[in-house]
Amino acid sequence: MDNKQFVKEVADIEKDFPQWYTDVIMKTELVDYGPVKGTMVIRPYGYAIWENIQRELDKRFKATGVKNAYFPMFIPKSFLEKEKEHVEGFAPEVAVVTHAGGKDLDEPLIVRPTSETIICHMYSKWLKSYRDLPILINQWANVVRWEKATRPFLRTSEFLWQEGHTVHATEQEALDETILMLNVYKEFAENVLAIPVITGQKTEKEKFAGAVATFGMEAMMLDGKSLQAGTSHYLGQNFAKASNMKFLDKDGVLKYGYSSSWGVSTRLIGALIMAHGDQRGLVLPPLVAPTQVIVIPIAAHKGGVNEKVQEVTSLLVGADIRAEADYRDMSPGWKFNEWEMKGVPLRIEMGPRDIESNQCMLFRRDTLEKKAVSLDNIQEVIANELKDIQKNMLDKSRKMRDSRIVTATNMDGILQGVENKCFVKADWCGCRECEDKIKEVAQATSRVIADGEPITGKCAVCGKEAKHTVYFARAY
Repeated sequence: MDNKQFVKEVADIEKDFPQWYTDVIMKTELVDYGPVKGTMVIRPYGYAIWENIQRELDKRFKATGVKNAYFPMFIPKSFLEKEKEHVEGFAPEVAVVTHAGGKDLDEPLIVRPTSETIICHMYSKWLKSYRDLPILINQWANVVRWEKATRPFLRTSEFLWQEGHTVHATEQEALDETILMLNVYKEFAENVLAIPVITGQKTEKEKFAGAVATFGMEAMMLDGKSLQAGTSHYLGQNFAKASNMKFLDKDGVLKYGYSSSWGVSTRLIGALIMAHGDQRGLVLPPLVAPTQVIVIPIAAHKGGVNEKVQEVTSLLVGADIRAEADYRDMSPGWKFNEWEMKGVPLRIEMGPRDIESNQCMLFRRDTLEKKAVSLDNIQEVIANELKDIQKNMLDKSRKMRDSRIVTATNMDGILQGVENKCFVKADWCGCRECEDKIKEVAQATSRVIADGEPITGKCAVCGKEAKHTVYFARAY
């Protein structure tokens, strides 16, 4: 990541989407670049979005019985090596500590890339009987994955996330938990982030290292690429056996537990930017916007204007609406541009004439529409507008996504679909060679297996009998 401290102009979203993304992030002060290559400093505005994501997700987790805990970030190297597929999958990204306290360590320590190994180790200490099950724990933490190519929020050497880790007595219970959390993520993505997602099982090639099965949710970005926005893994007994995680069952027999793990990260902020943004900057859904309403005085030097602005702002705050007033010594036009760039859902403008008429001007960031509204029952008016913005953003995003789903029956169709910035549904025989050929020819990867959709024909690559219908796309 090249260090860019100041952005004068935002790149054209149609001509240079990657540069537009970087410019908007810097212009809105979501992050800055850390001194270590590949790291980011999440600034207050960006972190406020993350806090709102945390709050909304956390209450959903807890509603399913999950509790929060915290586990160490340092993991003995031997723990990672217990699960062969897991260590092979993460080896290139692992940061290793070999020296601490002024001397070489007896055993190198891994800076967690994910926590299955250490959490299952602790569970093996705590788990004695079937009465201890299920164990349903989540942690909010940072992880380190030493990435070669980085971009803020989408792929950084260190990022924030949550990781849930559960243990169950039976395979079915663990599978049910895996799907339950996938559906929690889907509901959250659509109803909070206003981003429609496609969910389903990943192919063997794309699954999590050490999992029996991985399920993911894929979101379409404005440039036609897919973003993996969250994953939920059924781990079977793989990690239980690696950590000797056993319990005495009702029949008096010692058995290995069945486990799941699931997570989303600050990558979701990248999804918000790329799913909803426009040439003016961010467009934030009200439920995660740090400021839902910005109130701007017009002709603030006139008597009574600032006082009325403060009165209205206080009314909104009292109604649990995240509102603030901008009294800075800048022109109203400058403030309009700044807050539009920051994606604030609603702007209230109030000047002497508005106050005389007991009204204000209301501007919606999602539609760019402005209208006059009465100050009577302003809290109710604003609350309803915010709900409508939330709904409209999801409807708009879903319409865009659905218009970009095409079906292909051969390689030419797959290539044409991804070139046209679409999700491509194609039947697939299930063999790795055909999946690899799609990546080689179209630079597209399998995103998820279409859940519950009928298989209608032959493999789009080799022509053999198809086993699955799969969504293919170019992806971040």
